[in-house]
Amino acid sequence: MSRHSAKTAGRSAKTTRRATKKATKSASIAEKKASKSARLPVGKTTRPVGVGAASRPIKTAKMIRTPSPPVQPVAAHEVPVRLHKYHVGETVYYTSPTFGRTAATGSYIVVKLLPSEGDDYQYRIKSSGEAFERVAKESQLDRP
Repeated sequence: MSRHSAKTAGRSAKTTRRATKKATKSASIAEKKASKSARLPVGKTTRPVGVGAASRPIKTAKMIRTPSPPVQPVAAHEVPVRLHKYHVGETVYYTSPTFGRTAATGSYIVVKLLPSEGDDYQYRIKSSGEAFERVAKESQLDRP
């Protein structure tokens, strides 16, 4: 075999491999397109794939939406609105918790109303004998 004919034989084998590779690749691309069209969202239109397929789009089923059941509005007079028991500037008697210092018990003035923590409202209170303010729950306070 001459040198030239060996080169041509190598080329033809190479071209055959390329053609096979191309055919495999195009087949996998066609599979991907087919699976993608199967995953289209509800209500989208698709074009059929294949020989002799109709040229107009096929509609898929649409989702039917039903109205939610009516909800009865709650009247304003039915909602229990609980307010703070004490007001800013009012003198209260503070009973310290059993696990804290017992020396904190005494008369205090409500400085600020704080939001509730669970079921109990909170207050910022200050004693004339202390330089700082405390936070107390409504259950720890009484009228003197």
